[in-house]
Amino acid sequence: MELMVFQITDLNSYKTKKRLMKGIYLFVLLQVFLLSCKGQNEKSIEKPNILFIAIDDLRPELGAYGSEVAITPNMDALAAEGLLFNNAYCQEAICSPSRASVMTGARPETIKVIENFSYFRDLNPDIVTLPQHLQTAGYETVYAGKIFHPGYTDEELSWSRKAYSGPKVEEMPERVRGYVLAENQEIFRENRAEVIAKYGENAPRNGLGKGPAYEFADAPDNSYEDGHNTELAIETMKEMAQNDKPFFLGLGFLKPHLEWIAPKKYWDMYEDVDLQLTDQHEGPVNGAAMGLHASFELRARADIPNYGDIKEEQAKNLKRAYLATVSYVDSQIGKMLKALEEEGLRDNTIIMLWSDHGWHLGDMGIWGKATNYEIATRVPLIVSTPNMPDAVRGSKTNALVELVDMYPTLCELAGVSIPESVEGQSFKPLLTNPNMEWKTAAFTQFPSPALREWAANPLSKGMRETSFGPLLEEVEDRIKKQQGDKWNRDLFENRLMGYSMRTSQYRFTVWKDYTDTKAKPIFFELYDHQSDPKETVNIANDNPNLVAQLLVQFNKGWMGNMAEFN
Repeated sequence: MELMVFQITDLNSYKTKKRLMKGIYLFVLLQVFLLSCKGQNEKSIEKPNILFIAIDDLRPELGAYGSEVAITPNMDALAAEGLLFNNAYCQEAICSPSRASVMTGARPETIKVIENFSYFRDLNPDIVTLPQHLQTAGYETVYAGKIFHPGYTDEELSWSRKAYSGPKVEEMPERVRGYVLAENQEIFRENRAEVIAKYGENAPRNGLGKGPAYEFADAPDNSYEDGHNTELAIETMKEMAQNDKPFFLGLGFLKPHLEWIAPKKYWDMYEDVDLQLTDQHEGPVNGAAMGLHASFELRARADIPNYGDIKEEQAKNLKRAYLATVSYVDSQIGKMLKALEEEGLRDNTIIMLWSDHGWHLGDMGIWGKATNYEIATRVPLIVSTPNMPDAVRGSKTNALVELVDMYPTLCELAGVSIPESVEGQSFKPLLTNPNMEWKTAAFTQFPSPALREWAANPLSKGMRETSFGPLLEEVEDRIKKQQGDKWNRDLFENRLMGYSMRTSQYRFTVWKDYTDTKAKPIFFELYDHQSDPKETVNIANDNPNLVAQLLVQFNKGWMGNMAEFN
């Protein structure tokens, strides 16, 4: 270091220079102090990245959740490093309402989205979504795949950038409905054209004119959309890693939503697996006749019988196809997590993995989502955070949580305020104390599954006139027989809502007119999960006092069932 040398010519000059030296010395000390504080402060307020993994139609059929057949090593490994939620529930077991609720932090009726064809932004122009809110806190926000429901992706407000587009990821070739095999694309085209010619342009969105239920071509992972989207997410993450901003990266998987399509190697993984079918082939004894549909979503596929039972051999193939796509998704998640690790980002990234709802694989005699029962409403939820205590990693919590709680939880974890419009409760405390007392109930709803299309929208002309007609007549006769003089076509098709409350012991469902706040319930369902975890017998009629007690709790709503803690 060079010494500063001053020439003293007189006393005044000396005093002046001494004061100057002192000033420089103090200035240097101040700068060192400020830089030190700045460094410490930046380190202390560094915001975590968020990897938000959404999986479509995935029930808790994972090894980590106790499945004896599902091959899911990567999700199982994530659970071993984080906290697994045993009792997480969606707010409605259909794609758009569930996802709109997740992303706005508000419940389906609050945002007026109870079926797949309502856009939350049109109905709630000022509501602030999770990624939109994180942008105001300095986050880069981006998605690849399915986060919002397709067509309602809120491009302008929720996302600060697009996913990667460049030579490192090949463009997907033009395909029909994601099929790789030409013959399946042709089947889809022909069926689609037929229903459009007869019922108009909206017929396909109403569930008509589909292709085969599954396909497993001898093709690489990125031949199908989930593999391609994973590659986009990885390259997007690498780009964002070069910036100073924290990021929110949504990676949304289309599978295991129908159609079950993936590379053949995932189908082959289950070659020697003994796939047992459900032993619950009927709906609950004394259950709501309007509470179960006729498997419309599956029966719309070209290779599925329109009416009658699905034979055992085909049922096993369908379950195998579902599980194969689950394993395909699991493999892509493994690639994403490996890339996150290789970029050195894992230690400062919150990972939240969830599904929008569950799925009946023949359970209760039906195939599909779109009910208020446990099999359709309970979802996997796994959370890993950078600062999670070692004692918590790999553990499970039985606390009741809802998907609507993810928004406020991520806000708290990121050190961001929670908007007043949010109707969930942050479960951040559970991430350090998984066994603490928590919510007393979780809430789900679905409008009259038996007499609506699987997207929860009212029945179309095409649904009534095609092969679905006899199914609808059969279901309708069953409802009339059960409900007697309560039957009213307009009520049961357009205004009836099943509101389901899940407590630690019971599932309690109240059926009533959702358009009239003063309407009295027309039917109750009650299932005791201690003695009847598969919900096989509705015990409401035999337990009027318990029904009255639960109705009081139900009427308190979600606000009256939140966790109380200091």
